[in-house]
Amino acid sequence: MGLEGIGKVLVAGAVVLLVLGGLFVLLGRLGLERLPGDLVFRRGNLTVYFPIGLMILLSVVGTIVLNVILRR
Repeated sequence: MGLEGIGKVLVAGAVVLLVLGGLFVLLGRLGLERLPGDLVFRRGNLTVYFPIGLMILLSVVGTIVLNVILRR
């Protein structure tokens, strides 16, 4: 893979991150910061957040999108 190919991969990765960032901002404004299934542990000054519900949702949506795009 030459420099042109690496450049295309980097640009595509940047576009994907831009779309995901916009999606997260939109979800935050809609009040979907915490979905059912997300775990939050608080103890003193320490807060640990496990977004399990969000990861399941993103996995399902990503699987559907990739199946539609890559279907032959």
